[in-house]
Amino acid sequence: MVCTLIAGGLLLLSFIKLSNAIEVNRKANIYFGIFVFLWSTFWLDDMIFPGLLDQNNYFFVGVRFIQFLVPVTFFVSVLFYINPYFKYSFKDFRFLIVPFLFLILLFCKPLLKASLFNILYIVIVLAHSLFYTVSAYLKIQKHQKDIELFSSNTEFIDLKWIKYIIYSFITSSVLIIIYSAFTTGDGLNLYINLFFLVVVYLVTFYSIRQKEIYPGGLDIERTIEPLDNSENNNDTPKNKLLSDDELDKLKAELIQLMDHEKPYLDSELNLVKLAEKLQLSSHQLSYVINNGFNENFFHFINKYRVQKAEELLTNPKWDHLNILAIGFESGFNSKTSFNTTFKKMTSYTPTEYRKKRSNL
Repeated sequence: MVCTLIAGGLLLLSFIKLSNAIEVNRKANIYFGIFVFLWSTFWLDDMIFPGLLDQNNYFFVGVRFIQFLVPVTFFVSVLFYINPYFKYSFKDFRFLIVPFLFLILLFCKPLLKASLFNILYIVIVLAHSLFYTVSAYLKIQKHQKDIELFSSNTEFIDLKWIKYIIYSFITSSVLIIIYSAFTTGDGLNLYINLFFLVVVYLVTFYSIRQKEIYPGGLDIERTIEPLDNSENNNDTPKNKLLSDDELDKLKAELIQLMDHEKPYLDSELNLVKLAEKLQLSSHQLSYVINNGFNENFFHFINKYRVQKAEELLTNPKWDHLNILAIGFESGFNSKTSFNTTFKKMTSYTPTEYRKKRSNL
């Protein structure tokens, strides 16, 4: 019953992603749909063809090879989520080397001793899974920093839900090791399946809620990649996009815009929207904020929002508003982002800040 719920949930999610029903992040969703479908085979094989894996070597090779590709397809889907313009190059063929070697090992199973085959099988599968799991995690970590260059609210585009998959892989591995070390292993599958049942439906919920990550009109490569290069090579000077006089002039215009029009009160404000108000390209505005204020876009905008929230929290006129309403009035789009950002910039939560003011 539990296996049926897991497999059914994965197949449904796969269909939603492959059909692009959500109509966002198209390429990433297609690869994620392939990953989810392949992931479902871990529960489908015994449900549909019980015992056939041990009886038919060709069926064994086919199923195990498909399952071996799960970490690869997961990693590729992450690549397209964090960069919708990602293109394969010749060097990417190196990712096929280990799967090819694994395929050879599977065909050689009848020729090898069972003990030797099992050792090689476990080592290759674990090393392969660990490599792509860690690589995907590092990509997501970098993505969560990069999106602060163009978005003022990152909560719904930070791909945090993908980490749930990574954590589930790691947690299940640890549980298996610990459980096997201290018990006979009876009933382990039930506990693991119950664990994955929760994970699968959490991933389904959050992945369906995933918004389009990059706003239309954003020059992704020029906005994000130059920062990557400067981080990786501190000896290479940044290209000067604007002269010092032009930079000072645009800084003054930006400050005037922020003070008078208060665009930061728009919870959906991004780099492209703000650049249009100044009649600049997103790349130019990013340069002005990064080099003129030594801040990224996220910090620059939320600094104004926090200042606005401080005004509302210290003004008795707004005492009738609760904390969530104060957050919305200041340009935040959720209580979580309001609390997190406010505390990061002031060392207090909004509630603590209001209490501190009332005690003065």
